[in-house]
Amino acid sequence: MLNAWREKLTSWRKARERARQRSASALPATHALLALSGGMVGARVGAQVRTARGPERFDVPLLMGVSALVLLGIVMVYSASISLADSPRYHVAPTHFLWRHMMSLTVAFCCAVVAFTVPMATWQKLAPWAFIGVLLLLMVVLVPGVGKGALGARRWVALGFFNIQPSELMKVAGVLYAADFTVRKQDLMNSFAKGFAPMAAVMALVGLLLLLQPDLGAFGVIVAICMGLLFLGGVNGRLFAGITAALAVAFVAVIWFSPWRRERIFAYLDPWSEHNALGKGYQLSHSLIAFGRGEWFGVGLGGSVEKLHYLPEAHTDFILAVIGEELGLVGVLAVVVLFYWLTKRAFEIGRQAVALERTFAGLVAQGVGLWIGVQAFINMGVAMGLLPTKGLTLPLVSYGGSALMATCVALALVVRVDYENRTLMRGGRA
Repeated sequence: MLNAWREKLTSWRKARERARQRSASALPATHALLALSGGMVGARVGAQVRTARGPERFDVPLLMGVSALVLLGIVMVYSASISLADSPRYHVAPTHFLWRHMMSLTVAFCCAVVAFTVPMATWQKLAPWAFIGVLLLLMVVLVPGVGKGALGARRWVALGFFNIQPSELMKVAGVLYAADFTVRKQDLMNSFAKGFAPMAAVMALVGLLLLLQPDLGAFGVIVAICMGLLFLGGVNGRLFAGITAALAVAFVAVIWFSPWRRERIFAYLDPWSEHNALGKGYQLSHSLIAFGRGEWFGVGLGGSVEKLHYLPEAHTDFILAVIGEELGLVGVLAVVVLFYWLTKRAFEIGRQAVALERTFAGLVAQGVGLWIGVQAFINMGVAMGLLPTKGLTLPLVSYGGSALMATCVALALVVRVDYENRTLMRGGRA
């Protein structure tokens, strides 16, 4: 019996040796090059020539960062809105806003999956038509009986069980259109009449429609996206500086000739004055109180006092104040770091696409990075009293259906750009 086991062991070793020799002889040329080069270069090439399906086809850290913000948003929306059941303005269950937020996330995820499946070349062809479609929606909002208003603004179109906000969709359409325009006018970027004037006319039309709603915050974000993409696309430096100065003057004029906007600016400068503390500066003063109560580590999840009908819109525009009160400085810094990571990674993916001669895809990724970074900065600045009060949500965290859907679709485009970059570097076709 012992001899039989020895013969089986010997035959198994010979079979293993023959299999190893066959696999070595069939090694592809790229793998043979890896074996010779070794070291860090070999590892990098190996990561590029791998064809097995797995997480390496996607940017896992980026997806984890997005997931972290989404999960934090679910928890904080529930925490910030649970007390609204006692408000005379709302007659809802304590979990009403949580379930609506979850439904919005489900719709946003489905839209993001669909957006990811569309190649960037197709998105480039659809960019002008998407922009025109959303522009028509901005006009429909202003039609009496069709557009839906709230808190003095008319920004929504009712679609039965779901209200859509065209200004949020315009951010996605603006990124696509500005990227496509920059690619088409690449050789005319130094000309004001041919390189910038058409985009300026488009921005003016969008701005007019948004100011009629009114939604100055969304207009500011869209202008930042378009101007940023023009700058990244190679517009003349002097021309860009002059245009930026003209836009700054225009924004100051819009604010100065609107008495209620001017009052909001002065309230931001001194929210604690007797006139402002119970008026235009009421939200900001209570937001600062929330941050002050949070100190280093917060009062604990669910322990916020300001969300108990003191801080208006605690689950939307001022959700960072609730995070600061319940999770403290540590929680706020974690949110800041996550948004910094998303913005940085979007720009890196965009630069990689441009290096692979995929200019439109690269500009789309960088435009989304601009959008997320600018809007998060404005929201945080408003909540902390660094900027005048403006109604902009914190991306992926605040309650809101259209904002969640637009942001998730935009980030799906970034993931698509990264996916096509990785496919090209593996020798495939995007």
